[in-house]
Amino acid sequence: MLAGSESWYVQHVIYYKRHDLIAPHTLLFVNKSDKIDWQQLDRKAPAVIISDKSIDELAKALPNTTVIRVTSVPQAYWKFIEYYRNLFDLPVVAITGTCGKTTTKEMLKHILSKDMNVQASVSSKNEPRQSLPYLTGIDEHTQVAVFELGLGNSGNIKHQCMIYQPTIGIITNIGVHHLDGCGSLEGYIKAKAEIVEGIKKDGTLIINADDENTKKISLRTFQGKVVTFGIQHAADVSASNIQFVNRGMKFRVHVDDKLYEAYVPGYGEHQVYNALAVIAVIKELGLSVQKAILRLRTFKQMARHLEFSQGIGGSTIVDDTWTNNPTSVEAAIKVLHSIRKNKKVIVVLGDIKRLGNFEKKYHQEIGSLIAKYNIHTLVTIGSKAEEIAKQALKDGTTAEVYSFKEVNTQSILEVLKPKLDAHTLLLIKGPMSSRAMIDFANQLKASS
Repeated sequence: MLAGSESWYVQHVIYYKRHDLIAPHTLLFVNKSDKIDWQQLDRKAPAVIISDKSIDELAKALPNTTVIRVTSVPQAYWKFIEYYRNLFDLPVVAITGTCGKTTTKEMLKHILSKDMNVQASVSSKNEPRQSLPYLTGIDEHTQVAVFELGLGNSGNIKHQCMIYQPTIGIITNIGVHHLDGCGSLEGYIKAKAEIVEGIKKDGTLIINADDENTKKISLRTFQGKVVTFGIQHAADVSASNIQFVNRGMKFRVHVDDKLYEAYVPGYGEHQVYNALAVIAVIKELGLSVQKAILRLRTFKQMARHLEFSQGIGGSTIVDDTWTNNPTSVEAAIKVLHSIRKNKKVIVVLGDIKRLGNFEKKYHQEIGSLIAKYNIHTLVTIGSKAEEIAKQALKDGTTAEVYSFKEVNTQSILEVLKPKLDAHTLLLIKGPMSSRAMIDFANQLKASS
């Protein structure tokens, strides 16, 4: 210890400059390149600094700041992670996949929280820098932890697994996303596969038996247990008799030669897959599958996840502005096709981002997909999404097609309003990063 009191305790841990310093009794890891605001630290004192900065710089610490100098902050950080994680012997579930991560996590949290103290990641805040606060949110009262693993670049999943050391890992599915950070679809699959090596020894990997890209992951070196879930192929946890009913999905669950009747709010086969992954976890935890299935019925569907609302002219607005990638677009289109009955379908699609050098290819593929369905009107918003419109027309779509460079609410509404009535289903899909798309979706609903 270089300076400060030896009488202190820690309630929070952050990596300086990566996380906000918001409370006293915080332990801070400070790199030698970080500029320290000593006055800020004093206002949030007492605080403890672990740093490899020079003695002269660290000598500037004010009285209420304790300073521990180390030779390497990264080494000290990982030693702390290992120490803290080993304080707790509890199930830690880590969830990755292109789609369904947040919903699967929230379903699992919903079921477990009735009987257990659960530490879980918040909403879809799953980027690697969040991992440290989530880990240190585990305390002596926590009985199970459930975390999403976000992926922006190769190595992200590995990094998060080193922090969480999951006992159960889930891959919901692998579609197309983040190709800018992973180079290609093959690179993206490899990045998702990092979870396989990240699961603790004797842990469990839960995977989608129907997902073609997941099948490309080698499990030769995995020494734990593999559990599968699926609809189309034989799986340890499977579903049959799938029906669209009452704003949700009714289906039968097959587990250990037992049959259960299940219902989960939210339309789409993808919602069934999410539920099956959750049931697989429940089974692995040794908890009641029957009780879990009953609790699925009361799961509250997440906002902006194929969220149905009444809109302009008595129309039905389907808000799916939570995420936007080729996999989720296809899932949303399939849902509309399944529930449309005699209604006309309008699809509003925004740019799909983070596709790297493959932007044009995947936007065109969505255009080809659109052309296969009986869609009344297609509206694309953004320069990238325009490729969807062009390809749909090229492939012979019967839809009326309109393209806008940006969200111009007035101009788009001039096109849409005359078409919106009680016999209309309108899907609006865009990324959560597009505030303009989210606001436009709300306007479609707010004007009802």
